[in-house]
Amino acid sequence: MPTHLRPTAPIAAAAVLVGDPGRALLLAQELLEAPKMSNHARGLWGYTGRTPSGEELTIQATGIGGPSAALVLADLAELGLRRAVRVGTCAGFADCKLGELLVVTKAIAEGGSSTSLGAKVGEAVAPDQGLSEKVLVAIAGQGRPVTVSSVDGHPGRQEPPPGIEATDMQTAPLLAGARSLGVAAAAVLIVAEMPILERSLEKDRLEPAEKRAGAATAAALSL
Repeated sequence: MPTHLRPTAPIAAAAVLVGDPGRALLLAQELLEAPKMSNHARGLWGYTGRTPSGEELTIQATGIGGPSAALVLADLAELGLRRAVRVGTCAGFADCKLGELLVVTKAIAEGGSSTSLGAKVGEAVAPDQGLSEKVLVAIAGQGRPVTVSSVDGHPGRQEPPPGIEATDMQTAPLLAGARSLGVAAAAVLIVAEMPILERSLEKDRLEPAEKRAGAATAAALSL
């Protein structure tokens, strides 16, 4: 029995992982036919059902930060998860635009949660190449590949190191954890804030971006 999740329905071999429980509900309603709640323990809402094309899919909230996400991923792997894509938000820099979709090709481990999962500080943790390529195909021009960094605290307003276009709190820990668990994982991030410019994405623009990212992710997981 997993340590943190208490599933009340079977977990699919493929999952969309989101930090926010509200996003899990939104995407379950958007992507699944007759979704069933598969977890509500610890407020980590999860749903399982079939996509319109008949594929079984779980949509699971992972909470805030890398430690929570890694623990949820480990529980899901114990329950049979084999492929997962993170749909999350990030702070964008450089040429990013609010609401833009970013497909992670490398996540630089900058925090303790990543190193506890086998990544060295400053290491570039890569997603599963095949799954990440499927995500790029499914997004079909609505997003672009980038390198991000993952930190354990809220992103600051200082300029990032060269080559880093965005930062978040979960991608590197999730990819490092997936590597150790034998789970194929990738990530799509929505630029929800730009700290240097002190700008953030309004909810009425965030939800359409969440739906676009979720639809592309579900399509990639079914390819």
